[in-house]
Amino acid sequence: MGQYTKPVKMEFFLRLLKQNMDLQVLKHTTLCKDQISKVAVCGGSGSFLIPSAIKEKADVFITSDLKYHEFFDADGQLVLMDIGHFESEKFTVDLIEEYLIHYLPSQLIHKTQCQTNPVQYFI
Repeated sequence: MGQYTKPVKMEFFLRLLKQNMDLQVLKHTTLCKDQISKVAVCGGSGSFLIPSAIKEKADVFITSDLKYHEFFDADGQLVLMDIGHFESEKFTVDLIEEYLIHYLPSQLIHKTQCQTNPVQYFI
């Protein structure tokens, strides 16, 4: 969960998310908010956290692998965004590498150079 110090326009946020996460496509529920400040995120399949995001009053919840009927769980209380499973986790390898180098400096750390995403898009 993160929060902007000043609310940002939804369209700005959508463009920023698409650009920074290098997304080809972004599925979302109805844009029920003009501005957002509180953003919830779960890499991978995070539908089980929708109630928590609502309870914490997130404006947006970014995750992946949402099923059709799970989009209805937003119920106009927040905007659900499904950015794709691979896309939601692709920067995790770098974060884990940084963490391991910092906390295990005497260990030799090898980061994979292989990134596989079996999902392709025709745009």
